[in-house]
Amino acid sequence: MIDLYFWPTPNGYKASIMLEETGFAYQVKPINITAGDQFAREFLAISPNNKVPAIVDHDGPGGKPVSVFESGAILLYLAEKAGRLISTDVRSRIETMEWLMFQMGGFGPMLGQTHHFRVYAPEKIDYAVKRYTDEATRLYNVLEKRLDGRDYLAGDYSIADIATFTWVRPRKMQGQNLADYPNIQRWYNTIKVRPAVQAGLSVMADSKRWEAKPDTEAWTSMFSNAPPSSQTEG
Repeated sequence: MIDLYFWPTPNGYKASIMLEETGFAYQVKPINITAGDQFAREFLAISPNNKVPAIVDHDGPGGKPVSVFESGAILLYLAEKAGRLISTDVRSRIETMEWLMFQMGGFGPMLGQTHHFRVYAPEKIDYAVKRYTDEATRLYNVLEKRLDGRDYLAGDYSIADIATFTWVRPRKMQGQNLADYPNIQRWYNTIKVRPAVQAGLSVMADSKRWEAKPDTEAWTSMFSNAPPSSQTEG
């Protein structure tokens, strides 16, 4: 059994989709990031960067429990455990790793900043909105070019596609329209109908309607650099 520490975010959905794709038995452990659960001492022991997702595999290497934090590391761990969604061919594996790192190092973080300044920032900063929206557009164009003549990012459907797909979903928050990117739209539409993807996206779907407006506890819990003092003592 695998414990999935989760909240319905783009990174969280990487893990739930991957668990559905690999077929491993798992149970969801909600970490409400709008209430500060990510700062609880018990969760920090598993995810020291106080971010979701994280997993605990009770049947880890050698049959002993192992915890894994960071969504990219979780995708790699589960792919290697299952022997699926990452090629054993050296050249294909390199391509998969390249595009996974593209998502982890750029596509995810920059798009996250884009929709933060477009949606969540307590004041509108025109420079920040333009800076990150322009970067989001650049990254979408990189992805569009990569998918020209390709069904998936790196050979067959892989962890690189899962990682990137979940960050294309909130595209309107990033100032993007898939109609401007026909290759991405084709790729996205192919992935979204996979049964495992639909199952993964259904996890805690009823909890997605949460807001984090400035000057609320939810906003402070999500975006402050330190937890409220009441959350450090648990």
